[in-house]
Amino acid sequence: MKFRPMINSLLENDLYKFSQGQMIYHQFPEYRTKWEFRCRNKDVVFTGAMIQEINEQIDHYCNLRFTEDELDYLKSIRWIKPAYVDFLRLWHPRREDIMVGVSLDDGGPEDECGMRIWAEGSWLNTSPLEVPILAIVNEVYYREKCRDIYPELEASFMYRLKDKAEWLKTHNIGSFSEFGLRRRFSGEMQDRAVALLKKYSPTWPDSHFVGTSNVYLAKKHCLTPVGTMAHESLQCVGQGDPSKNPAYSNRFMMEAWVREFGVDNGIMLTDCLSTDLFLLDFDRKYATLFSGVRHDSGDPFEWAKKILKHYEMLGINPHTKTLLFSDSLNFQRAEAIYSKFSDIAKVAFGIGTYLANDTCAEPLNIVMKVTQCNGRPVAKLSDTPGKGICTNAEYIDYLKRTMDWRFNHQ
Repeated sequence: MKFRPMINSLLENDLYKFSQGQMIYHQFPEYRTKWEFRCRNKDVVFTGAMIQEINEQIDHYCNLRFTEDELDYLKSIRWIKPAYVDFLRLWHPRREDIMVGVSLDDGGPEDECGMRIWAEGSWLNTSPLEVPILAIVNEVYYREKCRDIYPELEASFMYRLKDKAEWLKTHNIGSFSEFGLRRRFSGEMQDRAVALLKKYSPTWPDSHFVGTSNVYLAKKHCLTPVGTMAHESLQCVGQGDPSKNPAYSNRFMMEAWVREFGVDNGIMLTDCLSTDLFLLDFDRKYATLFSGVRHDSGDPFEWAKKILKHYEMLGINPHTKTLLFSDSLNFQRAEAIYSKFSDIAKVAFGIGTYLANDTCAEPLNIVMKVTQCNGRPVAKLSDTPGKGICTNAEYIDYLKRTMDWRFNHQ
């Protein structure tokens, strides 16, 4: 490796990967998935040197194992069960499941960036790979592309971060968490960001830093590990079984989540197949059991109004529920949302790139999404069209027809 190892612990993953992993382990161990990488930036090209370094970094990552101390920490999380921790004692990333190479120039969307990454295998084995791979890609890109000005980028990161921390001394965004692992500038900078936010938090009169989605850093800095669920759960649980109508994806997912966690860990993601479709299944039972919902696409103000109206229609006091916002946030945007809705419901924020990769260089917009489950295409059709992903146009047409049927027949 040209650079130091970028992932040094299997705990260095988002919390939701462990929560979802437990559900997969108990309920869907036979499911199989395919994942594909996308870079949404139009002017980014990954060079051969970058691809080689990414491969070597992944080699190192796949040689890691959980320590007993790390497993004990996972057992301390209220909803993580001993049987799943015992499985993790044996689990490690399989290098055979991960492929990284130069794009094949066959006209796919990944060709523009010059690199193709995909992973295939059991859902149980491939789901944990997504976030560490993205963190590696991001850090390799900046260290190689910007090597001549890398110290200046680190300095700009810290300057901006301290400025943000000072800004919160006179502004109020309520509770927020750091969600930036997958797109962080580097492991060192994310570590510094979490440490600085923890240090400054007592100086803020009205805002509160809750914790981080990075379980390794939560353990290191004695903070709360924070996370909910991802679109992959709704895609695989809702669309991976051909005998089930995918227009009921949200209901299938909520049933599985409640079976696994009861009333714990209960923030539901609304936009995998549009929030409007989600609300058809978010009845009084599930709206009561889940402690809140998460926004990840579309206009956050319109989304919040729609959710609040739905709670009121069900006779549920919205003051008892959490609205968690996590889509492309900065502090100024969070302040506007908080001032609008904090008197009506509990408002919280998960903030990623703004806290983990804000420098004088443009941040990468990279994702790695599940595109197949059990040999069949799956799709995400969120409230922001550009955030959707699917590799099969015929499946998208089928999915939209099932959704239209539900909207017309409810």
